[in-house]
Amino acid sequence: MAPATEDGRRAGLALGALVFGAGIGALATEITASRLLAPYFGSSTIVWANLIGIVLAALALGYWLGGRIADRRPDPDLLGLIVLAAAVLVAAIPFVAKPLLDLTVEGLDDASAGAVVGSFFGVLALCAPPVLLLGMVSPFAIRLAVSTVETAGAVAGRLYALSTAGSLLGTFLPALVLIPAIGTQRTFIVIAALLAVSACFLLGVRYLLVAAALTALAALPPGAVKGESGLLHEETSYHQYIQVVERPDRRRLLHLNEGIAVHSVWRPDSVLTGGVWDAFLAVPPLLGRPLERVAILGNAAGTTARALGVYYPGAEVDGVEIDPAVTRVGREYFGLDDNARLTVHDVDARPFLRSSGERYDLIVVDAYHQPYVPFYLATREFFRLVRDHLAPGGIVALNVAAVPDDERLVRAIGTTLAAELPQVLEWPALRFNTLVLGLTEPLSADERGQRLRAGPDDLAPLRELLARDARALVPSGRAWTDDRAPVEWLTDRMIVSYAAEGGRLEEDYLPTRPEGP
Repeated sequence: MAPATEDGRRAGLALGALVFGAGIGALATEITASRLLAPYFGSSTIVWANLIGIVLAALALGYWLGGRIADRRPDPDLLGLIVLAAAVLVAAIPFVAKPLLDLTVEGLDDASAGAVVGSFFGVLALCAPPVLLLGMVSPFAIRLAVSTVETAGAVAGRLYALSTAGSLLGTFLPALVLIPAIGTQRTFIVIAALLAVSACFLLGVRYLLVAAALTALAALPPGAVKGESGLLHEETSYHQYIQVVERPDRRRLLHLNEGIAVHSVWRPDSVLTGGVWDAFLAVPPLLGRPLERVAILGNAAGTTARALGVYYPGAEVDGVEIDPAVTRVGREYFGLDDNARLTVHDVDARPFLRSSGERYDLIVVDAYHQPYVPFYLATREFFRLVRDHLAPGGIVALNVAAVPDDERLVRAIGTTLAAELPQVLEWPALRFNTLVLGLTEPLSADERGQRLRAGPDDLAPLRELLARDARALVPSGRAWTDDRAPVEWLTDRMIVSYAAEGGRLEEDYLPTRPEGP
């Protein structure tokens, strides 16, 4: 009886190791896939909802299929082959993702349909097949491990505990260790190799050749995630995907995540860009006094801070950027250090304000990464924090993405801001960008016009546009709160409506593009 008992113990350990490895593989694939999707569709709540929902659906279907197949053919080798097939599919993900996602994004760009549909089909095609196979593992393993009804509960509990422990490791290992250390492509390969090794516990050592072959794929250098002419720099940081592109006219553009929006621009001959960053430069004369302190929440690579250093050289600027990698890229490619009075803080915007004791003449909020606004930077609680950090007569200026003839997002944010500040103005500076201004001291249209006559001569055309086009925003509806801020829902409705009318998202410029220093 001893040999049989020993064989049973070995079989139990092999099944446990397989289940643990499958648990790692399922969650690690999900976490790593989020980094793969971010350059194309962003990392909004909608994208995560698609990712989590499809993974759960694939697991559920896998549980059902695994139980049925195990009852019909309770063969350990078959279970090992299922995990081995999942390993091969996981290893293939980074290599098939680029052409597949490029095609998906191209179709979405034609329809301006947003991230919802694209991320759904991207996850469905890339992640659902291997996760479905990994979902089959637990019920199959339980069927193999249970020998008597009396021990069924203990066996199932042990295997599910091992699976969950593996899932925990699969959640944290890619996010905290592998992706920052070796990148997204090689993280998928490491996951695939771990799965292949797990399968070998049932299939035998000869199948380690498959694990070795998958590991060898790590020697392949990762290519550009999103191929584009003029690519200067590309990386995946702890927070996001970063890409720097240089155009034929020598402009440098910073793309983050989905690449729909440009987050910073550098020109060799001017600090002016023709983009929304220039619009911020028209706001300081509304103060009616010299600009002394500025906070830029969403500093990115420093386009606005660089221009402030030229046109308002006496102002101390706190540039707040959540991602240190973006700050580093700004120093290397975008002249971030050109403003000697800029202090960069690599921290999230809201915690920065909460811990800061400073008060500012102007707070610029440019952290609304299109197409989706971080909800916690668009709530009444956030704007109350902003109000508390504005000096008397201070102004907050928010860059809000919009689509032509659809002001729902602008009005929702403006209504929320109006709950905390006595006057809110909206300035449709660009087709896809509206500046929402919150003033601590209301100004009449005549007073605004009078103040905007002063300021740097090069910016006079911008100030004229602000004086002419800015209008009071009339609050309507309910102010958003930390508890309820349906940003993604509203944004998706705007995008779908715009797409239905045949609109396209494209690069946009200010109506008047002054040439400056």
